Amino acid sequence: MATRTIGDIDVAGKTVLMRVDFNVPLKNGVITDDNRIVQALPSIRKALDQGAKLVLMTHFGRPAGIGFEPAYSVKPIAARLSELIGREVLVGPESVVGPETAEMVGRLKAGDVLLLENVRFCAGETMPDNAKANPDGKLTPEQQQILDDFVLALGSLGDVYVNDAFGTCHRKHASMFGAAKVIQKKGGAAVAGYLVEKEIRYLHEAVDNPKRPFVAVMGGAKVSDKIKLISTLLGKVDRLLIGGAMAYTLLKARGVEVGRSLVEEDQVNEMKGLLEKAGDKILLPVDHVATDDFAAGSPKVVTGVDIPAELLGMDIGPATIRLYGDELRNAGTIVWNGPMGVFEKPDYAAGTRAVAEAAADATARGAISVIGGGDSAAAVAQMGLDDRMTHISTGGGASLKYLEGKAMPPIEVLDRD
Repeated sequence: MATRTIGDIDVAGKTVLMRVDFNVPLKNGVITDDNRIVQALPSIRKALDQGAKLVLMTHFGRPAGIGFEPAYSVKPIAARLSELIGREVLVGPESVVGPETAEMVGRLKAGDVLLLENVRFCAGETMPDNAKANPDGKLTPEQQQILDDFVLALGSLGDVYVNDAFGTCHRKHASMFGAAKVIQKKGGAAVAGYLVEKEIRYLHEAVDNPKRPFVAVMGGAKVSDKIKLISTLLGKVDRLLIGGAMAYTLLKARGVEVGRSLVEEDQVNEMKGLLEKAGDKILLPVDHVATDDFAAGSPKVVTGVDIPAELLGMDIGPATIRLYGDELRNAGTIVWNGPMGVFEKPDYAAGTRAVAEAAADATARGAISVIGGGDSAAAVAQMGLDDRMTHISTGGGASLKYLEGKAMPPIEVLDRD
């Protein structure tokens, strides 16, 4: 059964409550990267073109959840969205929900857009997280009441619910889950926006129906963050290429000398079992770019797999770049999550750039390339290769959870055919 989308329903004359992810970077009051806003435009335009009244909601930053904080107001976001869609975007009251908000929504006409203030100004938005901190894993009656009140207030604002905030789909927050349930209970549709639909399609097809060979690339600092993903992918991929600092934990588990490189000592024994299970599916670096000082040291190419005691690994080396490049250029499907080294420093960006270029070359030959958000997406964009990939996920944490096969309540709650 397929998740229903905004393209499957008629929203003409209806009030559409749409959850978006406008958690954009802001510096001195200016948005420095509006990609998350741009990614939501197809769903926004669909609603407006059909004559809907549109109520948008988003989180922005990490306010305390005890009321309005000017530094986290959505006003700069509304201004940018207004420029992009060529019409005024109203901003809701500081209280987020309540009588004043309901009155504003009631005055909306077809084609009007209202952006609610930051939903995280209200304690109810993230209240589901509080259950994890309670001894019994449940909300207290008082906490449950705060959540219920906020969910009902949000759900009362729309006839239809649209989730177009994939980056938050791993969080069962009020605006992501409860509001959808309220609208469904009163007979309204709860569907995916075009961005969420696209994310589901590419992430699902990449793993469940991959074009072979299927090559996954895992990088980043901690292997402990990605053990479940690696275990899930091992049963599906033809090759799993490992880079980044996490590679040194795996290399140590294989008996390789890793010098002063970052190692998760408490993961070494578990990685021994993982490597034994993986057989020849996992490829690890065969050489390295290292240094004797992270902050001020110069790069040194280590031509063998063992890293001298005084050095710490910072990137994959030239031989590894060739090895990984050959695997990627012959791939039919590529899933990549995590850089190969400290790509923020030019001296240690060659490995990440090489992987990005090889993935782009494979895509040009017909491969499907899915970049799993976070640092990988940032690296691809920084290198000007984002338009040469099949799909770049907008949700780092969410894409990891989805690829791991974990439950995604905000997606599961949506209507299905």
